[in-house]
Amino acid sequence: MDSLITASARALAAGDPLGALKRVALRDDPPALALRGIAMAQLDEHARARELLRRAARGFGSHEELARARCVVADAEVALAMREFADSPRALASAIAVLDAHADHANALHARLISARRLLLLGRLDEARATLTRLETETRSMPPSLAAVADLTSAELALRSLRIDAAREALARAQGAAVRASVPALVAEVTEMQASLSRPAARRINAGEEQVLSLDEISALLESDALVVDACRHGLGIGARWVPLARRPVLFTLARLLAETWPGDAGRDVLIACAFRTRRPDESHRVRLRVEIGRLRALVAGLASIEATPRGFVLKPHDHRPVVVLAPPMDGDQASLVALLSDGAAWSTSALALALGASQRTVQRALAELEAEGRVRSVGQARARRWLAPPLRGFTTILLLPSALPIG
Repeated sequence: MDSLITASARALAAGDPLGALKRVALRDDPPALALRGIAMAQLDEHARARELLRRAARGFGSHEELARARCVVADAEVALAMREFADSPRALASAIAVLDAHADHANALHARLISARRLLLLGRLDEARATLTRLETETRSMPPSLAAVADLTSAELALRSLRIDAAREALARAQGAAVRASVPALVAEVTEMQASLSRPAARRINAGEEQVLSLDEISALLESDALVVDACRHGLGIGARWVPLARRPVLFTLARLLAETWPGDAGRDVLIACAFRTRRPDESHRVRLRVEIGRLRALVAGLASIEATPRGFVLKPHDHRPVVVLAPPMDGDQASLVALLSDGAAWSTSALALALGASQRTVQRALAELEAEGRVRSVGQARARRWLAPPLRGFTTILLLPSALPIG
């Protein structure tokens, strides 16, 4: 075994990339290239890191498939840090199969965690949950650094599902593992996520009054007997009973307006102006309003009734329940886009489109508007162009992220 390679690997495991580079900086053999790549990644030189890791993978011979698989896993982690999702996940899946075949369980677990974190960033929470569930029996034997990453990933999934107690338990485990691993970056990440639990995450609008809520308070509200019109998930419900309206934006707009004016009624002209985006309503708009109100009335029949008044319509929940609107901490069509960019990483347009489930052209238009307002900035040119935004201070973006708070 090469003593310099071993010493460099130990320095990387301890979170000392400069110490690792001192030992292999002048070497160009595949193992040294791989270690240099990982060190550069820890120093946030991601593009250079990917170049070195790919050179290392090409340098290993056909009989060294295990070493090549480890390079693929490292490259996938760097791509995750770069928010680069263009590569096919099949390469990582193939690497996992090779690692399992060679009984390299630690790196196989690491690769699966990378896959779960990628799914979380893309808002595919059910798939991320399935991946983490398959790892539960293996987490007990993980090294402390991997255990901390696994618990951090579980905590983020729990937060985005508003399972606050589960998130706290996972963060407590992550903190213990990060301290045992003695990796300052992991400790800082756990501390930051713990701080997000106490920050405002949404606004409660009730009878014209507005109040900021923490994640704990949001969870309590959703478990209460109030009729909640949720502008974060775009639906309404009482406790476990839920009516999704994410794919019916007109109906959701009407429901939110009725809830915001409760216990009073909402005027027809106001409903038409907001739902149909017109300032000059005519008889055809009034006919369409009656049709859409009828559709909404049928959908919410088990929760509330919608009655006509001389001025417009009024929402009347069953059993005289209160009506509350749960609004995100910031409004606007670009709120989810700003939330993704505020994580401090540089995102490509294609990665943002994947995470938001929108077309690249739609994302480009939104970015142009935000750049004109000074809320985001770009670096690089053409295909290398990336987008950044300053962190959002004072509140957590959990409820602004795509696919947050899934039902079911």
